[in-house]
Amino acid sequence: MAMTMDKAYLFESRLRPVAQKWNLTSIEDLAAALRTQRNAAQIRDVTEAMTVNESFFFRDAKPFDQLRDQLLPALITARAGTRRVRIWSAAASSGQEAYSIAMLLQESGHNTNGWTLDTVGTDLSTEILERAKAGSYTSFEVQRGMPARFLAKYFTRNGDKWQIAESLRRSVRFVRHNLLSDLSPLGMFDIVFCRNVLIYFDLATKAKVLAAIRRQMPADGYLILGAAETVLGVSDSFTSSPNLPGVYMPATTIAALSPEPTRPLFNPLLAATA
Repeated sequence: MAMTMDKAYLFESRLRPVAQKWNLTSIEDLAAALRTQRNAAQIRDVTEAMTVNESFFFRDAKPFDQLRDQLLPALITARAGTRRVRIWSAAASSGQEAYSIAMLLQESGHNTNGWTLDTVGTDLSTEILERAKAGSYTSFEVQRGMPARFLAKYFTRNGDKWQIAESLRRSVRFVRHNLLSDLSPLGMFDIVFCRNVLIYFDLATKAKVLAAIRRQMPADGYLILGAAETVLGVSDSFTSSPNLPGVYMPATTIAALSPEPTRPLFNPLLAATA
């Protein structure tokens, strides 16, 4: 995570309660303990405290329009032999992006009978992933970006919460994973949503993450970044997709992308938002 003044405040406000919980006098003492003791419970507490979980359904409509109108039709043609498309929601938070993708796949209007359409959401926070797996949302959460007809079709009221349909919930798999560790266990993906994540990293880490994502994609895959993010001047792993703002395609020359050692990088402060 790149440190700026606003992030310094974030560290202070979120990590001081964690330090107090562990009877430490300052976040500097907490950082020293993390480096020397490698206490799994302590690392988990820091991770949960620092994870950014801002998310809502169909956030920024354009990527979902592009998925429905351009990307999915292209992949249906290209994958006619295997009849399978895999989509990854990186830093999935409480699951709204991944479930939005799953709803769109069902509503796309394309003939995908007999196809396997996999949607996988990953995040670093165990707590937030449990929320995503449960598929239960407040009225405020389902009102943020959710088309009324989707709410009526895919959700049922359960007390003061809205429960996502079981069939849709089963169509999405959520897995705990750190973007800074080896991504190969996740498998290959035709489309990767990695939105509003790179903004939390310095330039070198951004390039490392993009190179790792590239290794998990076929040459005709698509990477979707946030509106304020770009690969330009950051990485040569991807190139801009013509006429599709915010969509990137794997670079044709990937000689520089040879696999690195798979030793996970220790970074309990990985921010996640989608």
